Amino acid sequence: MNALELTGRARTHLVAVAEPACLVHLHAVTALSAMRRAALAAGFDLKVASSFRDFDRQLSIWNSKYGGERPLYDAAGRVLDTLQLPPPRRVEAILRWSALPGASRHHWGTDLDVFDGNAVDADYQVQLTLEEFSPGGPFAAVADWLETHAGRFGFFRPFRGILSGVQAEPWHVSFAPIAVQAHRELTPVLLETVLRAAPLQGKEYVLARLDDLHARYVAAIDWP
Repeated sequence: MNALELTGRARTHLVAVAEPACLVHLHAVTALSAMRRAALAAGFDLKVASSFRDFDRQLSIWNSKYGGERPLYDAAGRVLDTLQLPPPRRVEAILRWSALPGASRHHWGTDLDVFDGNAVDADYQVQLTLEEFSPGGPFAAVADWLETHAGRFGFFRPFRGILSGVQAEPWHVSFAPIAVQAHRELTPVLLETVLRAAPLQGKEYVLARLDDLHARYVAAIDWP
């Protein structure tokens, strides 16, 4: 991928897929289709809650969280009083659950948030919470299936909460054959160049610690 694709400022690496409906990296389509067929055979209707997300969308999410328009959560999922947090702590609270614009794995078209459409009614509003994917939750069974079978199709879970600075996300799968190289190419230098030109809230606090934040929340993942 080139620098624009890596940082969510281009869509030249993507194609639209009908089932499951998503934008995905062109080299991940065959594997995704095969994983969906296998899931169907096992009784799961694998659907995508979120696939490609561009830089501007990630920037909007970041700024709304930094400014208090969207809630922030601690590691246990409790709501924080955003505007009472000092800016450096606010930055880390965002990064616990959301990526910096330019650093989201969703920019690459390799990473998907998935769930089982067979487990809920059509009007169910998927929240992508740990409760939904834990024992007793509607998506616990598909989480177990992905844990066992996703690797057969080249997918893995980068956020397991073991090595990753980001909290555990059992719904998030990544296509390793493309994502591993993209992960390597998304350097702090590239990210700094993009962020300096962006209207990012809290920018001075992010740039002052960018190497550390990159190491903890971008580079640190749970490898396949």
